Amino acid sequence: MEQNEKKVLYDKLKVLAIPLALQALLNALVGASDALMLGRLNQDSISAVALANQLFFVMTLFTGSIKSAAGILVAQYWGKKDYKNAGRFLAMAIRSSIVVSLIFFVAAVGFPEQVMRIYTSESNLITIGAGYLRIVGFSYLFSAVAQCFLMNMKIAGDAKYSVIISAVVVVVDMIADYFLIYGKCGVPELGANGSAYSTVVVEAMSLVIVLIWAKKKETIHLPLKNLFYYSKGFEKDFWKVFAPILASGLSWGISITVHSAVMGHLGSDATAAASVTSVTQQLIACITWGIAGGSGIMIGEILGAGKLDVAKRYGDQFFRIAFLNGLNNVLLIVLVGPPIYFFYKLTDTAKWYLLGMLAFSCLYMFAFSYNTIFTCGVFPAGGDAKYDAVSVFFATWCFAIPAALIACYVLEWPVLIVYMIMCLDEVVKVPFLKWHYKKYIWVKNLTREAA
Repeated sequence: MEQNEKKVLYDKLKVLAIPLALQALLNALVGASDALMLGRLNQDSISAVALANQLFFVMTLFTGSIKSAAGILVAQYWGKKDYKNAGRFLAMAIRSSIVVSLIFFVAAVGFPEQVMRIYTSESNLITIGAGYLRIVGFSYLFSAVAQCFLMNMKIAGDAKYSVIISAVVVVVDMIADYFLIYGKCGVPELGANGSAYSTVVVEAMSLVIVLIWAKKKETIHLPLKNLFYYSKGFEKDFWKVFAPILASGLSWGISITVHSAVMGHLGSDATAAASVTSVTQQLIACITWGIAGGSGIMIGEILGAGKLDVAKRYGDQFFRIAFLNGLNNVLLIVLVGPPIYFFYKLTDTAKWYLLGMLAFSCLYMFAFSYNTIFTCGVFPAGGDAKYDAVSVFFATWCFAIPAALIACYVLEWPVLIVYMIMCLDEVVKVPFLKWHYKKYIWVKNLTREAA
């Protein structure tokens, strides 16, 4: 790659990745603020809410797959400057997300105890988590639609606005959490339920803001009739991208719920330590997600414009970027680990677990950099989402999960050993990335000439 082209790549990546990373960080802070506030309340609250939020996590596997598939196609049509058909894919994503969120809303509000029993048998955790779900379920409806618009906002070149929205949401959420969880200034002390109420408020607010943005954006074609628009060709294009993304997301996501179930089986100490580690990883992962999102938009637009050779040269550079970002992830864990260790009110046993989990996260987050940038950015930008599904199936379901279940339920090995085994899936996937990359299956223009 020539120096000029390299400069264009890095300049474009900065413009995209920085706001995307900031938005990912701010979104993570919404969940982290709940964990931080509850972490200063009591251990049972943080454990119960972490388990209850697994339902929302499962929902995002579906809505996130819908958003990702639509985003790939919207980005390619956007690169082609076909805004009308880009808007039709946005409408398709909104319609599908509404249907999915309604199903999970009913589960959260109507059957919260049954949901909690999937993850724990401890009665206190079930009671706290069920009360939380009855309230927070309403936020599912707002979040699913808002995320579709935020996806289009990034592709439309307005990623900075998504950062502003997320910043406002974080501030409001943290203020609301403080008053509602602890009961300050005459507000009733609601504990975990206070966190649920604040989540509903901020998700509703986020939806209102993005709807106003879409209304003012001239290139967003979203008349009401688009929500009912049907094209056999478009549906085929969408499902071709969506199906492998969903398969991959479900395969990976269900494994995360299995992680939670295993930690729940190992007790409150293990659950609390794993929850805090997860929050730490999510915050550090924001830079990686920003780069992955930026790479996906860049590669998608280049492929949509028919510049296939340029896409290959850009892809080569992302290996170097993934390595440097992996080292950055390790450094961040080393820096934030000690403050996190001392901040949370955990038992001595839980703190020992937390220390071991954070140490192992150095290896995990280095591998995560490579896997995320390519399997969630470069590859699917050209319609190659199958590789992620296949790699998750073999690394997670044929190796990490069975080994962890045996270690936990049969061999009854120590908590930290079980945790490390469960997280080895990211590590074993890395050696196969370059081999698949060189097949160039991902180098495809997915747009239609006559749509």
